[in-house]
Amino acid sequence: MRRGFPVELVYQVFSLLIAFILVHALYVSVIRPQARAFLEQEARQMQADPEYVQQRSFFVVVKDYEQEACFVLMLWALAILGFKGRAAYRQQKLLDQDLLRLPAELPIGPEDTRDLAGRIRALPASMQAYLLPRALLTAIERFAATRNVQDVSTAARDICSSEGERMESELSIIRYIAWAIPSVGFIGTVRGIGDALGQAHRAVEGDITGVTSSLGVAFNSTFIALVISIVLMFFIHQLQLMQERLVLDSERYVDHWLIRRLQG
Repeated sequence: MRRGFPVELVYQVFSLLIAFILVHALYVSVIRPQARAFLEQEARQMQADPEYVQQRSFFVVVKDYEQEACFVLMLWALAILGFKGRAAYRQQKLLDQDLLRLPAELPIGPEDTRDLAGRIRALPASMQAYLLPRALLTAIERFAATRNVQDVSTAARDICSSEGERMESELSIIRYIAWAIPSVGFIGTVRGIGDALGQAHRAVEGDITGVTSSLGVAFNSTFIALVISIVLMFFIHQLQLMQERLVLDSERYVDHWLIRRLQG
């Protein structure tokens, strides 16, 4: 992978485009035709039987543009979560490997740093960008320069802390999506209530069909948006836990396999 190439940015743009295409195609081909057919059938039933109790349909609940936008945002957020979760999982698997390849309990002196640094640099370029190799290499280079174990511990801790802060800051786009979804739902609520108020004169005349349809838009959009937001926040929390464990486990790995064995 070329350094500096915005792989994640390109992935986010294409995942948004694909999410829009998939959701819109589903709405055009399935959801809106099914909702239209159901509403027409319900209208015929009510005309035939004035006491008929109108039924609810999933297709009617999700048919409006606000719900479509919420599903697009949900798929986009899940794609980004999957990308970051896959990256964190790959780094977590690296913790099971012995990157230093040294006999157990063998002390490490300044004369060993060149060989150890070479072993880390011999890893594939994609793996060298992971947190654990970077923390190990930083600690080894600091020990070679200062021969001070405390400085090595501080350097490794700083690398892990900065990586944790970077991961936290990169979750901002997902948190923004999680905030935007209920906002889109509330837009549907405002639109539906506005349409209902615009048809209030018909309700006074006895025709409440338009008012109930508009209120259905108002409440359905908020309902779907809140449900999606709850589900999305659960996955965001799981990703955050995975990333926090990665940072803590990497710091413990460096301390156990390197720092404790250093002898200045």
